[in-house]
Amino acid sequence: MNIFLLNDIIVFVFIEVILVILMLISEYSVIKILKNWNFSITTSLQYSLEKRNYLVNTIINFTIICKIILFFFFVKSLSELSNVVPGAMCIAGVIGANDYGEALLLLKIFIVFMLGIWLIVNRLDIKSKKFIYIKPKYFFFNFILFLILFEIFFEVLYFVNVPLKVPVFCCSTLFKADALPFGLTQSNLAITFYIIFIFTLIFSYLKKIVLSFLFNILFLFISYFSVTYFFSIYIYILPNHQCPFCILQKEYFYVGYFIWISLFLGVFFGISSYIIESLINKKITNLFKYSILFNTIFALICTYFVVIYYIKNGVFL
Repeated sequence: MNIFLLNDIIVFVFIEVILVILMLISEYSVIKILKNWNFSITTSLQYSLEKRNYLVNTIINFTIICKIILFFFFVKSLSELSNVVPGAMCIAGVIGANDYGEALLLLKIFIVFMLGIWLIVNRLDIKSKKFIYIKPKYFFFNFILFLILFEIFFEVLYFVNVPLKVPVFCCSTLFKADALPFGLTQSNLAITFYIIFIFTLIFSYLKKIVLSFLFNILFLFISYFSVTYFFSIYIYILPNHQCPFCILQKEYFYVGYFIWISLFLGVFFGISSYIIESLINKKITNLFKYSILFNTIFALICTYFVVIYYIKNGVFL
């Protein structure tokens, strides 16, 4: 059986290709704008570029929003594949089915972050009236387009190499306690999580752009391990079930989506100001309140399951 015979994969790849084609069509106009744009002159060429810019902006905005939504469809497709790939009980087994899965997932998350940054920069550019950020915005779009083309290549390698006859390892084998970073124990991992969380809140509240960027990146890293090896066992109520993906399933009321989305949004808004300032040399500090909000929601959801278990049983797992 070929993996491209599965309906979800066919639909996913088809939409991906359509969006890439739209981006490549837009790229022709982007290059012309980057080469000839000069808002201070009134020529027929500049007038033509301004009209073209509105059209290109609309197309790129549409494709970017679709790409962000498509990421969730990708996750859903992986979940469906776990019913087909032998040995896979959840997304973990599908992602780990070959050497390309983990890298592809990380690349997709990175691209989603970059797409979000582009949407913010684009909004700032449009609000400026004179389109003062148009060139940095479109140079950044070129960088994103390169990543997306590389992503498509990686997707083909991944899907082609997903085994459908050979059993794969799943979460019970892939996620072991000895995989904790820096030799931390579960209790030390939880303490580290809350310490870094507090620092992210402090630096976001004080609007320290560089420190917020660094600590949110660190928070993303430590949160992945904390959810996988500490908080998830209280969601599953099984001390040996350590998996960041099973919490996305129906059996756990899809709580994983709330956990991961709140984390990604919190980190995204925490790092955006630094990246935007690096791109367009404009200090943006109004995003930190959203970082505080979503990082707090993430921490509260994770903590809820630990507290409820302790209240019911009087002990920790």
